[in-house]
Amino acid sequence: MSQPIANRYEFVFLFDVENGNPNGDPDAGNMPRLDPETSHGLVTDVCLKRKIRNFVELAKGNVSPFEIYIREKAVLGTVQGRAHAAVAKEGGKKADAIKEARDWMCANFFDVRAFGAVMSLKDNNCGQVRGPVQLNFARSIEPVVPLEISITRMAVATEKEAESQSGDNRTMGRKHIVPYGLYRAEGFISAHLAAQTGFSEDDLELLWQALLVMFDHDHSAARGKMNARKLVVFKHESMLGNAPAQKLFDLVGVSRATDKSSPARAYSDYAVAVDAANLPVGVELIEKL
Repeated sequence: MSQPIANRYEFVFLFDVENGNPNGDPDAGNMPRLDPETSHGLVTDVCLKRKIRNFVELAKGNVSPFEIYIREKAVLGTVQGRAHAAVAKEGGKKADAIKEARDWMCANFFDVRAFGAVMSLKDNNCGQVRGPVQLNFARSIEPVVPLEISITRMAVATEKEAESQSGDNRTMGRKHIVPYGLYRAEGFISAHLAAQTGFSEDDLELLWQALLVMFDHDHSAARGKMNARKLVVFKHESMLGNAPAQKLFDLVGVSRATDKSSPARAYSDYAVAVDAANLPVGVELIEKL
């Protein structure tokens, strides 16, 4: 593993969805998440982190030092038990068991190093980790109109169900989609927290790779067509940073390139402009896509 990162970063990530549901809300019948006051679409940070985790697991095979702690059907107490067993085997001090187990988790699990984790279970306590990589909710550039589409299934599950339908085997269902939406997420990476978790230059490159291609490995009938469209990275010269994050985010503008009286239906309906001329001193602009 390379050394922990020594620079602060912020980034702006644009992605879009076409005829799909980017992030269903289980409290609303799995409809696409919306800001109820503005009708802008929302995608949670948890949803985006899940896709990053899934890509890292595919790319690295879930082996140390790129294992994934929060994965489907994982028994977290058992995973943390591995940490305590490893620390005890290495001759760790009982009084420092929680700290040493926490450090072991950081060393072996990518998502703990990156996003942090609450691992203070009653058994096999590994404490808490505050991760250097944080994401805001993604928000659509313009309001979106979620649609509920009726679908049918020609087959049935049982013979009894087939008989009860008098020869008509169609089963009705529903799916929710957004016809089109361009979403913007903003993220932060703290070099000081990276020093605590060991989040390294190798981890950082893997994070950028995940953001750029994670949707290519996440296709499903529910999510439709989703694509990463642009990743703009701001690298500070120092650990503390050389400019306020919001001042950097304001340099990335997204506006309509076509008539606003018609709804957007493609990425080409928008224009993305990065104001590099007003980049603050001590900040490097990196466009990944």
